[in-house]
Amino acid sequence: MKPTVAPFPAARLRRTRVSPAIRGLVRENTLTTDDLIWPVFVRDGEGIEEPVSSMPGVVRRSVDKIAEAALEAQALGIPAICLFPYTDAALKTEDCAEAWNPDNLCNRAIRAIKAVAPDIAVMTDVALDPYNINGHDGYVVDGEILNDETVEALVKMTLAQAEAGADIIGPSDMMDGRIGAMRSALEAAGHRNVAILSYSAKYASGYYGPFRDAVGASGALQGDKKTYQMDPGNTDEALRLIERDLQEGADMVMVKPGIAYLDICNRVKSTFGTPTFAYQVSGEYAMIQAAAQNGWIDGEKVMLESLLAFKRAGCDGILSYFAPQTARILNG
Repeated sequence: MKPTVAPFPAARLRRTRVSPAIRGLVRENTLTTDDLIWPVFVRDGEGIEEPVSSMPGVVRRSVDKIAEAALEAQALGIPAICLFPYTDAALKTEDCAEAWNPDNLCNRAIRAIKAVAPDIAVMTDVALDPYNINGHDGYVVDGEILNDETVEALVKMTLAQAEAGADIIGPSDMMDGRIGAMRSALEAAGHRNVAILSYSAKYASGYYGPFRDAVGASGALQGDKKTYQMDPGNTDEALRLIERDLQEGADMVMVKPGIAYLDICNRVKSTFGTPTFAYQVSGEYAMIQAAAQNGWIDGEKVMLESLLAFKRAGCDGILSYFAPQTARILNG
């Protein structure tokens, strides 16, 4: 129904903008710490916080420092952390067996977090690229990224993470059929309460560059990921992917990247009404940080405005490297 507005001066729309108190009363969308998932990078070693040069303010942490980050998140009211491993090049192989090693970086970090902050929800990444000598999310044979064989490997990876104590599995690989296979395996293994937040609409984007630096995948990647990640020109396809993943057992869905794909976020939420998340990816973060450091923008204002845009588009939550900084501001 089209809203009715009285003619001026009976309607002065500025009346509801006249003070902070009134603006707060009529605000349609609000950002809170409950909306935040903090992505963190884990590396081998001890006592290490190693800066990522292309992501100012972001570091790779050793497992002990990941545990400290979990305590920080807990104190700030951030409900969830998402783990991404920086795997030693010597452990990257064509069979990607390190991906389901019970004692790999990610699984050790899960256990470390649960030991000190059991109420923090731990989300994991499920894709083979951190462990693949080819840098791809799936197995590569004669230049082709294999789907079904990759799904079998991803299921093993999923079960290893669930056994380590993961609360949320985050498949970011974009292989067909992987959600159904993961859900069946989790049920059969007794992990009935482990949620799946599927990267259902993940685009073949140029915004991922700094992330690949952070996980050490940039130099390894051969070719591109356009045969399995989405074409940036497509929107209807995103809805088909979302519908399929929900039918296969996804509990929540993800749109990635974020700001350039707010139309997709809105269509997904409006169509399905399902818990919808977006990833404010490394390139988005780096652009805001670079412009702020050069004095071209007010970094804090743009950070908060960008995050609120996700809520306005219909998202229930956002993965963002700005999570701790944002939480400090929201907490006053």
